[in-house]
Amino acid sequence: MDESYIRSLLKKQREFFSTNLTKKVSFRKAQLKKLYASIVENEEEIKKALFEDFKKPFFETYTTEIGLVLHEIRYILKHLSSWARPVKVKSPLFSFPSKSFILNEPYGVVLIISPWNYPFQLSISPLAGAIAAGNCAVLKTSPLAIHTSGILKRIFKEIFLDEYVALIEGHRDVNKILLSQKFDLIFFTGSPEVGKVVMEYASKNLTPVVLELGGKSPVVVTEDANVKIVARRILWGKMVNAGQTCVAPDYLLVHNNVKEALIEEIKKQIKLFYSKNLKDSKDIAHIVSEKNYQRLISYTEEGRILNDYYHHKGNHYLTFVMIDNVSLDSKVMKEEIFGPVLPVIGFSNDEEAIEFILSREKPLAFYIFTNSKKREKFYLERISCGGVCINETVMHVANHLLPFGGVGNSGMGRYHGRFSFETFSNKKAVLKGSNFIDFNLRYPPYTKFKEFLARLFLR
Repeated sequence: MDESYIRSLLKKQREFFSTNLTKKVSFRKAQLKKLYASIVENEEEIKKALFEDFKKPFFETYTTEIGLVLHEIRYILKHLSSWARPVKVKSPLFSFPSKSFILNEPYGVVLIISPWNYPFQLSISPLAGAIAAGNCAVLKTSPLAIHTSGILKRIFKEIFLDEYVALIEGHRDVNKILLSQKFDLIFFTGSPEVGKVVMEYASKNLTPVVLELGGKSPVVVTEDANVKIVARRILWGKMVNAGQTCVAPDYLLVHNNVKEALIEEIKKQIKLFYSKNLKDSKDIAHIVSEKNYQRLISYTEEGRILNDYYHHKGNHYLTFVMIDNVSLDSKVMKEEIFGPVLPVIGFSNDEEAIEFILSREKPLAFYIFTNSKKREKFYLERISCGGVCINETVMHVANHLLPFGGVGNSGMGRYHGRFSFETFSNKKAVLKGSNFIDFNLRYPPYTKFKEFLARLFLR
């Protein structure tokens, strides 16, 4: 795909946006309803595409991709009219008798760059927010999830005009061309390293960016935690999509008093989850590529393996692996793992665990397992991160009433539910003055009496 095509596409989208059609709430709702209906109609095809890309279990396909998206679109449709209304705010006394309000207006033409790990959900969820806010959009999908990208492209061709919503495929050369264009907002999901590149390109046009990045999300298990529940929830959170999840537990910090008990319980839960059939479980997704598979295998060699596991190079298949005795300078402790490998590290007290986490970049997610409200508060106050689960993993992402996003190295900006609408909207401040009353206080000549009155009004 050459630059001339992309330039022509953006020109058409800007012309379409200038018609003001996308600013009508009725139009936005109609487009979301078409999108919703098409997803429902093509559900089986979407499932098959995701299976081709990842061998993803159909249950996970629905719960983490299709179902979440449909749920969010329904929620947006229900509340969009109220979100789009002007928001009245008070005017200060010194501007009497003016009226003040906030208008949510679309940015214009936005670029959404989606990742390969949840290629359906992480494409459609931000797109729904962009549509709800009244934007035109270009969606760039990942070449690593080619089958899912293909079904999305067909759906878009059926329900959207390119001058309104367009899907573009390709590799890094296409990303470079897109990022060189002037968009009104860029929404990127991916690694911190590529996020920095996106931000650099955006800075050339002062384009606002939303960066949904990743990082190493820690799990802390205190000595008073319920070991059985902890084991189930850590194993599940790590194995959803074979650990290829930006908020997957990346490493485990467990109190030394319960470390061995937790390891044994996780081993037990592995057998219960996968019925001892690790060689060919239909409940475990596959690794997306040979490169990622080899990277994960190399991580398993950086520590002592704690449990039975299975891997198959030809299928890019890898089951859950716990390792300990890892060097803090090893790649597995420096790089985001993005797979089913879990380093286990013991600690002696809460302060030690806190200091370990604070010595690293701010994570996208943080998980704390404890039965102590005092400990909950202690960790919540000390750890800065994008989101937290207490006695859970990953589940905060599924609540569209919570904002999702990172902080620092794990990203900037928030979306899901109303937060998506606000992310893709410019908040225009409006103050309307009166044509009937015009006090002389602010006009020259300035006097001591006017200064006295000004001080009263500005108290």
